[in-house]
Amino acid sequence: MMKHRQSSALVATLLVLLSLAGADGRAAEEWITTWVAAPQPRYADGFFVPNPTPLALTNRTIRQIVRISMGGSRVRVVVSNEYGHLPLQVGAAGLARAGSNGTIVPGSHTPLRFAGQTQIRIPPGARVTSDPVTFEVEPLESLAVSLFLPVESRIDTIHAAGRQTAYVSGSGDFTAETALEAATTSTARMLLSRIMVDATAGAQAIVLFGDSITDGSCSTVDANHRYPDALAGRLQEQGHADVAVLNAGISGARVLKDGMGTNALARLDRDVLSQPHVSTMVILLGINDIGWAETVLDPTSVPKAEEITAIYRMVIDRAHTHGIRVLGATLLPFADSIEGAPLLDTYYSAAKDEVRAQVNEWIRTSGAFDGVIDFDEAMRDPERPAYLREAYDCGDNLHPNDAGYGAMAEAIDLGLLFPESRGE
Repeated sequence: MMKHRQSSALVATLLVLLSLAGADGRAAEEWITTWVAAPQPRYADGFFVPNPTPLALTNRTIRQIVRISMGGSRVRVVVSNEYGHLPLQVGAAGLARAGSNGTIVPGSHTPLRFAGQTQIRIPPGARVTSDPVTFEVEPLESLAVSLFLPVESRIDTIHAAGRQTAYVSGSGDFTAETALEAATTSTARMLLSRIMVDATAGAQAIVLFGDSITDGSCSTVDANHRYPDALAGRLQEQGHADVAVLNAGISGARVLKDGMGTNALARLDRDVLSQPHVSTMVILLGINDIGWAETVLDPTSVPKAEEITAIYRMVIDRAHTHGIRVLGATLLPFADSIEGAPLLDTYYSAAKDEVRAQVNEWIRTSGAFDGVIDFDEAMRDPERPAYLREAYDCGDNLHPNDAGYGAMAEAIDLGLLFPESRGE
C-alpha cells in the first residue's frame, strides 16, 4: 500500500510539472510589459477636440511604431477592443523592426498568432494577447506592429495623444510588406495597447500614472521626447537593463471625473495593478481637475484640495495591497495657461492656483507617499514661481517642451524608484 501511495504521489508531481510547461516543453514563462498606451474611448460627438482617428476601416492595414523600454528575447503584443461595441476582426498581424517613414527592416517581419491562429475575432470590451514569438529586442529599440482589418471595423479604442505617426494603407493586407504606402496617417494609437517581453530574474516595471504631461503633449512627434522616454533612457544609461518604464498618461485625464479618459480609480487596475512585476508607480494627476472646473467644459466649482488628496490616499492604499510603492509628484506651475483657447480660457485663476499649492503641500508633507518627486520646484520660474520656466515651456504655459520633459526626467532621484531590497 505504501509503495502504491508513493507511486501515486510521483505521478501527481509529474503531472504538475508537465502542466507548468508549454506544449513544446518550454517552462512557464514570466512576462513584463515594456511599452503601453493606456486605452481610452473615442470622444463623444460634439466634444471640443475632434477624434484623431478614422471611425472605421475596411480592408486596410494599420502600421504603428513603438519604442520599447526594456529588451528581451521573446515578445507578445496586446490588441484592445476595450471600448468597442461590436466584435473586431483582425485578419493578420505582424511584428518587425521599424525602419523610417513607416517601413520595416527587410527580413524582420514576424507573423503574430492568437491561440495558434493567424486571425482573431476580439469580442466587445475585450483585449487579446498574441502568442509569444522569438524575437530578440534591445532596450529602447523601435518596433513596428501591423494589423490588417479585413472587414469593416470600428476604431473605438484609441490613445489620442500618441505623438507617433501611425500609417493606414490603401486596400489590402500589407502586414508583411517592407514599405506601406499610407493613404492616411494619424498621431494617435489605434487598438494597440501593450508590448510584452520575457522577464529576466529580478525584472521590474515602473508605471508613470498621469495626464497630458506624462503623456507627452507638446513634445516633438516621432522623437520620443516625453518625460517617460527620457527616464527610460536615464535608467538604461545607469545600467538598469532589467527595468521597464510604462507611460500610463492620458491627455485630459482627471483624478475625480471622466473626461478625455476615465478617472483615476476607474483605470487604476487596468493601467497599473494588472501590469506584471510593477514595483513602483508615480502619480502626477490633478491639474485638470483644478483647471477644467468653472469652464464651459465643466461648469462645476473648483474641487477642494482635500477631495483630490482623498483619492490619492485611495490609490496609495490599493497599490500597497499589491506590494507597489507609490511616489507622489507635485503639480507643475500653470499660470496663464491656455489663454484665449476656446472653452478653456479660464483654465487658470489665482484661486485655482491656491488649490494647486495646497495639493502640493500635502504631497510634500503628509507622509502618505513612499517618496516625493518635486516637479513643481524643478520646473517653475525662480522669479515667477506660478509660471513654468520659459526655457521649459512649449508655449501654452502648461505643457513642457522637449527640454522641459528632459528636465523632469533629470529631476527624479533614481534611488526613489526602487525598493530598498534592490540596494539603490
